[in-house]
Amino acid sequence: MPGFHETLFPLDIALGAAGGPERATEIVTTLTGREERNTRLAHSRRRWDAGYGVKSLAQLSGVVAFFEERRGRLHGFRWRDRLDHSSAAPGAAPTPFDQPIGTGDGARMVFALAKTYGGAHAPYVRPIAKPVAGSVRVAVNGAERTAGAHFTADPTSGAVSFLAGHAPPAGASVTAGFLFDVPVRFDTDFLEVNLTAFEAGEIPRIPILEIRI
Repeated sequence: MPGFHETLFPLDIALGAAGGPERATEIVTTLTGREERNTRLAHSRRRWDAGYGVKSLAQLSGVVAFFEERRGRLHGFRWRDRLDHSSAAPGAAPTPFDQPIGTGDGARMVFALAKTYGGAHAPYVRPIAKPVAGSVRVAVNGAERTAGAHFTADPTSGAVSFLAGHAPPAGASVTAGFLFDVPVRFDTDFLEVNLTAFEAGEIPRIPILEIRI
């Protein structure tokens, strides 16, 4: 993607940030009092304020340098979400059976990583475009495959590509486990820094916004 840098926002600061997913729901109330609800976005969009993670002047200086190198909102970058950065349950290590990513047909070679939320009513399938390099594990019909021998995983796109002779057979379930980052950008071109307020216990506002690639 033009304007995207494959670099991770300082992890010690990101893990102290505040934020989460945002939806865009339109609600119209009829004359009878009933509501009509519709969403304008197929996928949620996450926002964070990284200012909560800044605890020292050294960290603040590092953020300023990172901001300048990204040219403000111009270039995207990787962000590690403390709450949600794994295919597995919180505290558990990823396994190759965590998430369904497709069904083989004997010819299909490429599958896109995804994470499913919920399941009882309307599961949400979230595309995963920035897996952590070396973290992707894959299984076909419950049997783990070997990275480099059976498949490759692109950390810049989330594509899992099976190598020649290893396409999943027709009807075979393909599952994966992984760690992942979120593609984001700064949501401001002005990073206001007030050292007097910072030393008094206040923190700067550093808005971060998820982007689609």
